[in-house]
Amino acid sequence: MDQSRENTPGPIPPSLFQQLLKCKVWLLERFPIRERHLTLLWAALIGILGALVSESFRRATDVLHFLATGSDSEIISSFAQLPPWQRIVVPAIGGLLAGTTLWLGNRLMMRQPQKTTTDYMEAIVVGNGNISLPASLVKSISALFSISTGASIGREGPLVQLSSLVASLVGRFRKLPVAQRRHLVACGAAAGIASAYNAPIAGSFFVAEIILGTVVVESLGPLILAAVVAAFISQLLHGGGPIYKSAGFTLHTYWELPLLSLVGLLSGLLAPLYLRFLRLVERLFSKITLSAPAKLALGGVIVGLLAIISPDVCGNGQGLLTTLFHQNWFLDEILAILILKIIATATTFGSGAVGGVFTPSLFIGAAIGMLYGRTLLLVFPGLHLDPGMYGIVGMGSFISATTGAPLMSILMGFELTLDYTLAPLLMVTCVIAYYCSSIFEKEFIYGESLERKGASFFNQQLAEAKIIDLIQRDPIALPRNATFAEIAKAFVQHPVQHLYVIGRESQFLGAISLQDIREFLDQPELENMLIAADIVNENFPRISPDQGISEVFEKFSVVRSERLPVVDNLDANRLIGSISKTDIMLFLAGKQGS
Repeated sequence: MDQSRENTPGPIPPSLFQQLLKCKVWLLERFPIRERHLTLLWAALIGILGALVSESFRRATDVLHFLATGSDSEIISSFAQLPPWQRIVVPAIGGLLAGTTLWLGNRLMMRQPQKTTTDYMEAIVVGNGNISLPASLVKSISALFSISTGASIGREGPLVQLSSLVASLVGRFRKLPVAQRRHLVACGAAAGIASAYNAPIAGSFFVAEIILGTVVVESLGPLILAAVVAAFISQLLHGGGPIYKSAGFTLHTYWELPLLSLVGLLSGLLAPLYLRFLRLVERLFSKITLSAPAKLALGGVIVGLLAIISPDVCGNGQGLLTTLFHQNWFLDEILAILILKIIATATTFGSGAVGGVFTPSLFIGAAIGMLYGRTLLLVFPGLHLDPGMYGIVGMGSFISATTGAPLMSILMGFELTLDYTLAPLLMVTCVIAYYCSSIFEKEFIYGESLERKGASFFNQQLAEAKIIDLIQRDPIALPRNATFAEIAKAFVQHPVQHLYVIGRESQFLGAISLQDIREFLDQPELENMLIAADIVNENFPRISPDQGISEVFEKFSVVRSERLPVVDNLDANRLIGSISKTDIMLFLAGKQGS
């Protein structure tokens, strides 16, 4: 009797996939994960990768700088130790190598059809989120030669380019839809800026305000996360603290507020002149009938000649800013180095060197503010004021006037110093500088990059995009005769809430919800008996490419789903893809920004 019981076969054990699916349903009920949550995970990953690639570029710059100058000191100190002839030769050779890299790269890439862009702004605003790997590497190597040999240009340009490239590669590897790929590239740009300046909030708003043209939570949240993660990694590698530690500036009297407000006015008046000078020098170089290597070498020679007068013109100006805030400069010294730095930056930029002008512009703004503050002390000796405070306020206002992004400039000025005393002053002066500059200058420094390529921020192709541009191809679908075991396996393997069911010639039959199959998970005998056609919801909403966004949103309102299936048309009903609610929100955010 007992032996017969022992030999009696027990109930059929449920399949492994059914058990896993039960666990998945249990977890999703308690910790519901939406596609926007996955976007945040991707943003965090991009922050890590952006910080690491930025650190790699920094290390490469340091190594090449040592090989070029024989010194591992800061670039100004290195050039100060060089004899006059070498101050000319080093940047000239650097320019020659940078130009040769660009020339060879362009020749090689001309033979290949380009389906990608080389500019991260284009990839975000008007492109499909794809950045060319070969072109980006060519630009970064060229920038490496220029920056490490003393060119008056910032390394934030290649840092942002490389971080955006990594984000683009991740998006393409994961086959993310266009809108998400664009947003991922934007996260890469924010991570690059945060790594360059240890300013995650300003880095996020740089991308949102200047590139996306809109500040909405749907797009801003992942930007902030990517930037914060990148800044955290950079702090682990280099230590925390502000880049330009303030000397404890104080506002001695509220009568100083009108005087500080004039810093914003002064920046707003001088910034358009600076931008026009940059364009003038660029036009002059474009008229010179020389190859790219010769032009960049000529730019290096001019910077080298200026370095004989003062080695302070070399580099991006970051070290120069530190000495400006913490050493007692005479008025004529500030004026002289300001003029020389503007000429050096315009020459480097105009000759075609790859890099950024953001950091040199920070120094120019700080020097203008310091000049103004020291002039006030000279004219009114009885005044109690800190010229350094005027310098930091000038730094923020000048950036606001040149970029057309006052909010980012306020945050950047605060994060670079972490001095809360300066925050209200930056708010006033940055806004004044922006409005004053916009009267005389309609094209700000980053807007021009896309304008020259026929991609106006205010007339984006994104605003003309159709629903078909947001479709993600190759959706996860099962045949109508798929068994319950196959359905469970598909739900376990893919992070989806609905599986689409198709018939012959990919005809859309409906969808199976993860919640709808809960009741069958404890019935293992149905594993090979139940098929998809038995449990499919034939009334599941579907859309076609010719429908408008308002119609699509109506469909989303009647079903709790992050995605909806897309059919070629509502009559033929052939499944061609799916569309995400997150992608549409990002699309609308971009359209609002335009």
